[in-house]
Amino acid sequence: MRPPQPYPTGSSGHYRALMQAIADPAVRALCSRLLPEVGAFGIAMAERIVTEIPDYAATDRVSREEIVASCTANVAYVLGYLAGDRVTLESPRATGASRAEEGVPYASVLQAFRLGGRFIWELLVERAEPAAQDRLLRAAADVWAVSDDLAAHVTDAYRGALADKARRDGQMRAVLVGTLLDGDGNSTAPLWETSGILDLDRTGPFVVVSAECTTPGDEALDDIERRLRRSNVTSAWRVDLDHHEGVVALRLGFGFEELTVLVGEVAHARVGVSTELGRLEEAQEGRRQARIACAAGTPGTSEVVRFGTDPLAMLLASSPEQARGLAEAVLAPVLALSADDREVLMGTARAWLACGGSTSTAARELHVHRNTVRYRIRRLEEVTGRDLARPVDAAQLYVALECLRILGLG
Repeated sequence: MRPPQPYPTGSSGHYRALMQAIADPAVRALCSRLLPEVGAFGIAMAERIVTEIPDYAATDRVSREEIVASCTANVAYVLGYLAGDRVTLESPRATGASRAEEGVPYASVLQAFRLGGRFIWELLVERAEPAAQDRLLRAAADVWAVSDDLAAHVTDAYRGALADKARRDGQMRAVLVGTLLDGDGNSTAPLWETSGILDLDRTGPFVVVSAECTTPGDEALDDIERRLRRSNVTSAWRVDLDHHEGVVALRLGFGFEELTVLVGEVAHARVGVSTELGRLEEAQEGRRQARIACAAGTPGTSEVVRFGTDPLAMLLASSPEQARGLAEAVLAPVLALSADDREVLMGTARAWLACGGSTSTAARELHVHRNTVRYRIRRLEEVTGRDLARPVDAAQLYVALECLRILGLG
């Protein structure tokens, strides 16, 4: 007997197994005898699936009628194939696509088809004539191969529908990006599937970008994904309450410098960029780095900071409570001054430290006489009780000023 058309696609091993199952007259005869009862079998299979799988018990996702219809169609597919009838892949593919659209987790879909395969096997064993039991048992692997092949087609259809839905559903894309950045172990899609849906290769180079949202929940980088796409750069983004974040796949000719320029053109607030990542599995660490780099930037600016470029700033940004305590310990008397006095003293201190302690150079930068700089530095020493000629005291002042900058306190 010729095999049914069209052939289910699969490995050559599966194909040979299916042919062996169909070639056994006892298996064909048994399945042919059962085909008229597929309606009752579909109801029984659906009842088992609903009882054992919580996601199918929730009628707000899939109705009982739809489950029964799918079970009936899929029982007919398996029995029809084993009986040597002509079958099509319309039923299993429709089931897989529907479940993806309805939001049923892939693990639950796969569990349902495993239950269905077991149901059909038990049915065949129960209904086989005593004389055919041995032959059915010898064909067990072949019968199961048909069920596995069915599940493979359902899986392909599920993934295809999920990919289509994700591409047209920005919210789902954001959820998948969150899976990468947050390390969400409850994701229904494995990493390779997530990367495929987001059009990201699993191997780098990548960076993670984290931009501070000026308004909670609003994009911080205007139209960034489309702008990157115009430069032939693939990326995927999400917005949470405080940050607009994404994974960006760097390429030859578009590295950190090009990304920094592009991001800086659209940024409304601080932006942090991680170090280069070699694998997509490192995205969670990249997010941590990008968040720290973002926090190391100066509040109220739109500067783009790369993780590791200023180790001290990164250290302080990663421990804001300790940074606040250090700033208060060194500069509490300065913070108690009037706003004008505080601004003058701290501005002079920053310029003086940036110039390596050169009074003349700091005076030129501040557009004041060098004696004015000397006076302000002496006053700062009096207020803080520190001798800035001592490297340790000067270092403590510098670190305290960095703490205030990062915390946006002055």
